[in-house]
Amino acid sequence: MAEGLKKEYSNGELTVVWKPKLCEHAGICVKTLPKVYNPREKPWIKPENASTEELRNQIDQCPSGALSYYAN
Repeated sequence: MAEGLKKEYSNGELTVVWKPKLCEHAGICVKTLPKVYNPREKPWIKPENASTEELRNQIDQCPSGALSYYAN
């Protein structure tokens, strides 16, 4: 995948990968973890505001596959 088609945000243990072109804007991420996902802020994903387990559980609910993660 070419750079620019994904963005990565890390909390040290886990890196959240966001692929904007896949995003359906279902809003599950924002509703589930509003302290992490805030589209009005830059950066809009702040993984340090949740536990690694909370992030994994939320990302697994993403219906479009726009959010994924890997362990650091």
